[in-house]
Amino acid sequence: MRRLVADIGGTNARFAVTAGPAAAAEGTGTAGLLAHSRSLRVRDYPGLAEAAAAYLAGHPGGPPTLDEAVIAVATPVDAEVIRFTNSPWHFTRPELQAALGVERLAVINDFAAQAAAIPCLGSDDSLALGAGEALSGWPIAVIGPGTGLGAAGLVPGPDGWIVVASEAGHVSFAPHDALEIEILHRLLTRFAHVSNERLISGPGLVTLTRTMAEITGRPFSGETPEDISRAAEEGTSELAIEALGVFSGLLGGAAGDLALAFGAKGGVYICGGLCAGLGRFFDPVAFRARFEAKGRLGGFLASIPCRLVTTPETGLIGAAAYRLRA
Repeated sequence: MRRLVADIGGTNARFAVTAGPAAAAEGTGTAGLLAHSRSLRVRDYPGLAEAAAAYLAGHPGGPPTLDEAVIAVATPVDAEVIRFTNSPWHFTRPELQAALGVERLAVINDFAAQAAAIPCLGSDDSLALGAGEALSGWPIAVIGPGTGLGAAGLVPGPDGWIVVASEAGHVSFAPHDALEIEILHRLLTRFAHVSNERLISGPGLVTLTRTMAEITGRPFSGETPEDISRAAEEGTSELAIEALGVFSGLLGGAAGDLALAFGAKGGVYICGGLCAGLGRFFDPVAFRARFEAKGRLGGFLASIPCRLVTTPETGLIGAAAYRLRA
């Protein structure tokens, strides 16, 4: 049985083929779960079906015969027409199933896939962000900034982990200090609703830096997250360095909120490539301080471990681990 798996965000479309619903034993690592993985740029293709066709056409030995597909997408999956939040792509399940030529198709939320991958990870697949020790039998929370801000949870069930998909990246942004209050005030003149995703994402990092430039009267001409991280790395913009520190704290605050919502004493995992790509400018101290800054519940959060996932293919791994209903 051959399965196409995909992890489709607003910027990148990642594909791989597996031999079926393959999941590693819990905690043993992810080596060997995926075959012939490849990442394509969303902007280079008119739609998901065309990107999948391009991937399959370039598969070693020619396009494989597929039995099923599991597609993880960065958007809600409860509508007849699935439209991406951060790209112009859209499709229906029957259209996609016909285009792929598969007998079975599952379309799942991208962070449901991220969460499904967590039990497969080994100790070398993530880095600790501060102290804390995971407790067995407790929920796990997963959050990560990319083109948007994804979030999901894992709760223990009688037959193993149950994935809880969410759109928690779109909860309202809650400022923590005078600077963030001013940031919110300015963004409310532009947006009817200021969500966490407006600031804790790739585009959000740009919005954050530009807004801090307006507040402080310092110039900044960067247009992408890469521009900001490059300016910080080269030392050409103190503002960029400060913005990355604020960004790290904002993510910590959002992660702490999610940990409280799930009671995530099983741990909190930060997924997606954005934070890992920031390197030394992702500030674990600022992240952890904000994570725990929840007043009377600070002690509850101090005991929860946080880990930055470093393996780049968690979405594909989660899609490979997903089991289709008969």
